[in-house]
Amino acid sequence: MGMLKEFRDFAVKGNVVDLAVAVVIGAAFGAIISSFVDDVVTPLLLKPALEKLHAKDLDQLTWGTVKYGKFLAAVIKFIVIAFILFLLVKAMNKMKKKEEVPAPAAPSEEIILLREIRDSLKK
Repeated sequence: MGMLKEFRDFAVKGNVVDLAVAVVIGAAFGAIISSFVDDVVTPLLLKPALEKLHAKDLDQLTWGTVKYGKFLAAVIKFIVIAFILFLLVKAMNKMKKKEEVPAPAAPSEEIILLREIRDSLKK
């Protein structure tokens, strides 16, 4: 029974759950980026280059027996993912900086009393 309890404690820890959620979201994000590159970037931005090479998509690009089109697609996907993650991290850091600015603490009662005494002595 002790081993089962240890496993349950491990599996329910916040870090494990957060990691599982991150993996699922990462997989979905990867699918979105793959679709973006395959269905948007390639047809819109790379269409002239592909037409010149007589290819319909990146997968058809070959150099002899080497299929460099898939490699090129993977590089483009990586660059897009890295750029989007850069923008997300930059936005998160900007939001954290706004949150981290502490409000000035109100002066303590002793400080207030000392200021009142100082002002009274000046009069």
